[in-house]
Amino acid sequence: MRKCLLLIALLYSGIVHGQSTTYNDEKHEILIKKAKGKIVIDGKLDEQDWQIAEPSTPFHQNFPFDTSLAQMQTVARVTFDDNFLYISGVCYQPKNYVVQGLRRDYGNGSTDIFFVCIDPFRDKLNGFYFAVNPYGVQKEALIANGDEMNIDWDNKWFTETTQYEDRYIVEMAIPFKTLRYKVTEGLNAWNINFARNNLYLNERSSWAPIGRNFRMVDVTFAGRMNWEQAPPQQGKNVSIIPYTTVNASEDKLRNIPLSSDVQAGFDAKLAVTPSLNLDITVNPDFAQAEVDRQITNLSRFELFFPERRQFFLENSDLFGAFGYDNINPFFSRRIGLGRNVNNGQNVRVPIVAGARLSGRLNKDWRVGLLNMQTAKSADFGLPATNFSVAALQRRIGRRNNLGLIAVNKDEFNNKQSNTRFSRTVGMDYNMASADGKWSGQAFVHKSITPKDTTGQYAMAGFLSYNTPTFSFDQSFENVGTNYRADVGFVPRNGYLRSEGNTALIFFPSDKRLNKHINNWRISFDYDVIYGKNNNKVTDLDAGMFFRIGFQNSAELSGALIRMDYTYLFFPFDPTNTGGKEIEAGRSYTYLSQRWGFRSNARKRFFFNTNLRFGQYFNGKIFQSQNSFSYRIQPYGIFSVDVNYTGIRLPNPYNSADLWLIGPRAEISFNRSLFFNAFMQYNNQVNNVNLNLRLQYRFKPVSDFFLVYIDNYFATDEPGTMLGNHPARAFQSKNRALVAKLTYWFNL
Repeated sequence: MRKCLLLIALLYSGIVHGQSTTYNDEKHEILIKKAKGKIVIDGKLDEQDWQIAEPSTPFHQNFPFDTSLAQMQTVARVTFDDNFLYISGVCYQPKNYVVQGLRRDYGNGSTDIFFVCIDPFRDKLNGFYFAVNPYGVQKEALIANGDEMNIDWDNKWFTETTQYEDRYIVEMAIPFKTLRYKVTEGLNAWNINFARNNLYLNERSSWAPIGRNFRMVDVTFAGRMNWEQAPPQQGKNVSIIPYTTVNASEDKLRNIPLSSDVQAGFDAKLAVTPSLNLDITVNPDFAQAEVDRQITNLSRFELFFPERRQFFLENSDLFGAFGYDNINPFFSRRIGLGRNVNNGQNVRVPIVAGARLSGRLNKDWRVGLLNMQTAKSADFGLPATNFSVAALQRRIGRRNNLGLIAVNKDEFNNKQSNTRFSRTVGMDYNMASADGKWSGQAFVHKSITPKDTTGQYAMAGFLSYNTPTFSFDQSFENVGTNYRADVGFVPRNGYLRSEGNTALIFFPSDKRLNKHINNWRISFDYDVIYGKNNNKVTDLDAGMFFRIGFQNSAELSGALIRMDYTYLFFPFDPTNTGGKEIEAGRSYTYLSQRWGFRSNARKRFFFNTNLRFGQYFNGKIFQSQNSFSYRIQPYGIFSVDVNYTGIRLPNPYNSADLWLIGPRAEISFNRSLFFNAFMQYNNQVNNVNLNLRLQYRFKPVSDFFLVYIDNYFATDEPGTMLGNHPARAFQSKNRALVAKLTYWFNL
């Protein structure tokens, strides 16, 4: 396997270095000049400096076609002063906008927006994303690995817009302290691209062209911004973000009466250099203002939920992008969460303090160091624990990098020899061709535990090829039987895995067809897992799939036929409802069909629906997953998810009717005041969850939250006692009311 991975790495390097490509940053350049006067952010662009700034135009179509100029053009300009990078966009279209609301951090696909992607180090991998809709609502994100967005990142910047009958104007001011860059005398050029989503024509376009098989945020294809004079040195860049919370809660399941407490703490951000940041947190409040959405779990393994806590987000790819999603040596959500040794439930663990140093040493080197300390939780049987992570990444060539990681978890005063510490070390090599067609990864990780055994390794590699008409993905995984990453996300070990996808994409040339259909694709997928413990195939699925993309953004997809094979190496209840389990040592082959339809999201009413029906283990399954939404322009969206899974198994095994129903309201009163109401009925885990959240953003990155969370029984549960009586449907399990205030100080 090691020879195989080495061969893959050499092959990738040959592909990457063997190509001759003319880059967008060589064909699309602008000169940024320093403003001579004061720029007022009002969305009007009436200052003289905007008139003399070099325009970035024309814009090129990305969708529905990528071979012509945009039908409705955009003119972007840039300038700067000692404190801000200024960006403007004049976006031509009739005053008939589509937006999801006035709340920040909306989705890209169903909103009119103008946005900019900035790559200060010109590595074509990492960058910053800033977007504004016609109502002046902001969205920002960090970009990693070329086109992966982390929209949970939040920072200070300023915008205003003005609407006219034939256009809207965007004006941005991005503080240089918000960006990470290095000033090098005589070598000051950044990569940049401006882009637009115009839902009036259902058109996507950008200044530096991007092929329609790539995402619009892909910094691989950014143009170049040359500085007439060097960007300013940032100087002192220190931010303090204190918080205080007041909460009241009760937990009837654990017989904890109503109580209240007050918590306070702070985060601090210190720029060691303009591109290297030190984050410090003391008594952090890592309670999320919004709970994870529940999911009907039909798998035999743990589900993955993303990290949303601000402390972990900047440079999160440097720590968390090692390995794959299912072989991840560091998963930050392990910090601050633990498993109650009494009942196996996940519980919140208080964090005393933490620090993180992350960023760039120069254009080629990135570094990340993290240390967190949690307190002892005697009620849950959890010792005080220290978490440490060190990551180093070296750029190789134009878009390749080599990464090293070391993860350590130490439990204090824990004499159990097999859990007192857990360590993981690893090396990853990430590869991408200059034209974006080829990409790949190869890695080797090793875990270290008190009981030194064989099989404490994980290694894998993948290769991907992507063009407008053909795509190919192939990956291999080899996880040892004793590989254990306690601070990572590794749902299973002891297996070999091969997974692949091949797709053909067609763009109809017949005018009668392409008036309605943009593209259609047919693909073959397979995924096979070989268990090392029993020396046989344990899982296999394969199928033929199709997808039709319509010009109005609707989409029809499905599996013409899908085959699944499962060998049970431990007993399993396919309904996950606690019924009689199918005995270990049995294997099942079952066929099913799957269909999906996504309607035109530009309409006020839109919906998604997905169907699955066919065989399931030794029985049958029918699954319907649906989401219905109605948009009240521009104040918000009302939606409801209705998911049903019907499983029919022969006696004596459980059959089940599983419902997951979730109405949701997202209301924006203005650009500063938001209200979210979210409810989920889940009879698989016998729970009804209610989450109400009021957010007032009174200053940039400064918020007041009022959150109410309540959990109820969905049905009667005679085996659970609440006081002296068995639990009844819609009786409260636990509830909490939390008020939280955060404020961002710049020193």
